[in-house]
Amino acid sequence: MQVSVSEIERKSAEALVAHGAGGWQAAEVARAVARAEETGNVICGLYYLESYCQQLVTGRVNGTAEPEITTPRPGAVTADARLGFAQPAFARGLPLAVEAAKSCGIASLAVAHSHTCTSLGFFTEQIAAEGLIGIGFTNASAIVAGPGGKTRVIGTNPIAFTLPGPDGPAMHADFSTAAVALGKITMAKAAGESIPLGWAVDRDGNPTTDPAEALQGSLVSAAGYKGWALGLLVEFLAAGLTGSVNSLDVQGLKAPDGPPHDLGQFYILIDPGAHGGAFAERIERVARAVADDPSVRIPGSMAKSQAEVTVDPDLWAKVAALAGGPGNSG
Repeated sequence: MQVSVSEIERKSAEALVAHGAGGWQAAEVARAVARAEETGNVICGLYYLESYCQQLVTGRVNGTAEPEITTPRPGAVTADARLGFAQPAFARGLPLAVEAAKSCGIASLAVAHSHTCTSLGFFTEQIAAEGLIGIGFTNASAIVAGPGGKTRVIGTNPIAFTLPGPDGPAMHADFSTAAVALGKITMAKAAGESIPLGWAVDRDGNPTTDPAEALQGSLVSAAGYKGWALGLLVEFLAAGLTGSVNSLDVQGLKAPDGPPHDLGQFYILIDPGAHGGAFAERIERVARAVADDPSVRIPGSMAKSQAEVTVDPDLWAKVAALAGGPGNSG
């Protein structure tokens, strides 16, 4: 069925408020849910809404937390989410971080002690909308083993970056440093489908195509040791620079019960004109070369805004039930 992006945002906000979120906090999270659906990132969209609502009720996330914003250095902004949602904390910290980046040429925004931010690219594209290069990092519950190993050490630990252009992002990428997002494994299991070799290993460290065995085992890093190194870098930036927890100390992100996620996100904001370079010209030079090959594109270049998106009818019925409050959500 076709549903408008604006209706997805409205219903998501209603569901979050019905389960205990504050009005402005719910609005920020709902905006992220709608944007995920709009960009085809269904794992971070309505698919996640039920978990948000469950965890509001059980207390894994504080839906009314007021973020605390501090500026420990001229080019550094910290947004303490206080065990609330990441989106409201980012929203409160972003204006100061943008101001700092335009003044200093580069700035950092640390979002500390938050619930999972879900779609990391949602945040870097907001940085790029201010004319700045946005690079983001976040960790998650431990599910990835090192190359050749079987012990879960880090999360899927994504990196996202968005480069500003004259008519929107010149480049936009948001990807896990694991071979695949965990949500694709859980969705495959729910659908009774197998997964490709190279996504995961079982509990004994053997490659598997069975999503159930993968969920009992570990995911593997993208590109072997290269992805493993990047995943570790993300871990140290997201947890170490924000004072939030390591992936090792986070229970499953969608588990209804348990302690708050207490995760961190770290963003770098860069003014592309700070050093007097030729940022736009160099992007254009590469873009022309890419355009000569019809089989290749710059990441994010095909993204289009949509007024409506396709939503599974059963999922939309669940959203409607969630919007009615805990007594209607199953």
